[in-house]
Amino acid sequence: MGNAQAGDSAVDGSDDEGGRARRRILRIRGDAREAADDFIAEEVPVEMTYNGVPFAVMMATPCDLEDLALGFSLSEGLVRHRGQLLAIAVAHRLEGIELAMTVSADAPASALPADAARLLPGRSGCGLCGARSLEDVLLPPSPLRDVRAFEATALQRALAALGDHQPLNATTGSTHAAAWADADGNIVLSREDVGRHNALDKLIGAMLRQGLAPDAGMLLISSRASYEMVSKAARAGIGFVAAVSAPTALAVDIARGAGLCLVGFAREHGYNVYAGAERLLG
Repeated sequence: MGNAQAGDSAVDGSDDEGGRARRRILRIRGDAREAADDFIAEEVPVEMTYNGVPFAVMMATPCDLEDLALGFSLSEGLVRHRGQLLAIAVAHRLEGIELAMTVSADAPASALPADAARLLPGRSGCGLCGARSLEDVLLPPSPLRDVRAFEATALQRALAALGDHQPLNATTGSTHAAAWADADGNIVLSREDVGRHNALDKLIGAMLRQGLAPDAGMLLISSRASYEMVSKAARAGIGFVAAVSAPTALAVDIARGAGLCLVGFAREHGYNVYAGAERLLG
């Protein structure tokens, strides 16, 4: 149908829902060709600064940025609790977005040296980009306290509903999700991003802002459970993680050391339990 070429025209900017952009494409289905508008997930550089000191640049979907700032700060150990993050300023620059954070004097981020910026930008699919040393990478989280058990039927209910809480992925097909379900398996909160780590950080930040107790429910992630996803969850006080894809061996070891229940290959009708099996009842 016609000879339109992909890229003939483009509509710049985000859709009203945020996090996605409209672009003109060439759609081919068998012998049929047609020009069409398509929704594509946005990905922009997001710089994290603490008290004026640059720390990292992440590639992220530009929505829920305050949640990202808070969740990233907590899961990376730059603040110990929400009260240490005093202010978040979102500044749109020509090159991207700056999240300028002000932290209290007792926050770990307040002691960053002027040259603390990570060596590399954090790419959307990378959880280690920018780490300075091996010591930065393998910092095990502290063991969790007062972890609770959940019914298998609640996990199954949450997994069945996960797709309904991924609106950005439904229109773009390229984002990950992190979702929070209560003890009955009802998903009460979710966040999406092109980066799985960013989606989790956004969810952690949103949970803190809404006052959700991290040990009172289950975390579901639409990605694999690599070691840093498990570490972020444990540092946030989350004791139950279910991943749609597989875990890594290091993630399993960290989950066991932290007392975290880790489920992989999670589907509505079946899954593998890699750590904390006694905390999944039924």
